[in-house]
Amino acid sequence: MDIRWGFIGCGEVTERKSGPAFSIIEGSSVVAVMSRNAEKARSYSERHGIPRWYTDAQALVDDPEVNAIYIATPPSSHATYAIMAMRAGKPVYVEKPLAASYYDCARVNRVSKETGIPCFVAYYRRYLPYFKRVGEILESGVIGTVLNVQIRFACPPRQVDYNAPEERPWRIQPDIAGGGYFYDLAPHQLDLLQQLFGVIVHAEGFSANRGGLYQAEDTVSASFMFENGLPGSGSWCFAGHESSREDRIEIIGTEGILCFSVFDYDPIRLYTSEGVKEIKIDNPPHVQLPLIKEVVETLQGKKDCQCTALSATPTNWVLDRILGKF
Repeated sequence: MDIRWGFIGCGEVTERKSGPAFSIIEGSSVVAVMSRNAEKARSYSERHGIPRWYTDAQALVDDPEVNAIYIATPPSSHATYAIMAMRAGKPVYVEKPLAASYYDCARVNRVSKETGIPCFVAYYRRYLPYFKRVGEILESGVIGTVLNVQIRFACPPRQVDYNAPEERPWRIQPDIAGGGYFYDLAPHQLDLLQQLFGVIVHAEGFSANRGGLYQAEDTVSASFMFENGLPGSGSWCFAGHESSREDRIEIIGTEGILCFSVFDYDPIRLYTSEGVKEIKIDNPPHVQLPLIKEVVETLQGKKDCQCTALSATPTNWVLDRILGKF
């Protein structure tokens, strides 16, 4: 079975991280693309050799040549487009987070169950060699019993954060993104940890806007607990000094400590009584390729991809709990 994709959205993420992968995989191709901006849709279509382009999402979903949908729009429209596609009988692959709120995730899951049409979510780090190695190290037992997990992330403001309100990126507009940069970046960290240690069942947090550059939160502190009783904590700051830069998850065990980054892919560091070991792992140039391949082969009946909307929903629950949405 050939999987013929239609893209809803053709922004930055589709240029390198995801878009090219859909045409590399055997039995997979991109046949249509949609953007509300006609020039953007036409340009993307021409540059990437895609036969058709649209400015209306329903028209793309109704295209008889399209039998699967990739949603690469900001989170506030994920649920609407995913439900539109599933009700048309077409499987969905949607960018993370699954939606801009936990409640919208529940809507997506309900329609997926009602229609029997799968919805996959782009938590591609689950499938990257770098993070698979992290999992292997933990499974080896080299750091003993895991006692605590800590997330630490900090960075200075981006230049666009200083823009006038009407020119600010969607990632710091809560009505579009679900929150600020926390809602955009923390999902990758929290999803990975839940793959390693199980679902987070308790989460609380404090959020604030300390930099005053935009409306959304720019500083977050949180504590959480996994279903197996493992406690964890996180600290995020998106308005610090350049010297504050940090991208680190630290897993503390009875026999050692395992440290790794989520966005920078710094060498994995293993601290034990034998000393410090650095492990460098390379990822593919199109980082979503391993997951997209799994999705395509699942739709072809060859695999059983578990990176579904149902598995992605707990992350939105944690995000919303930390931000005090409910």
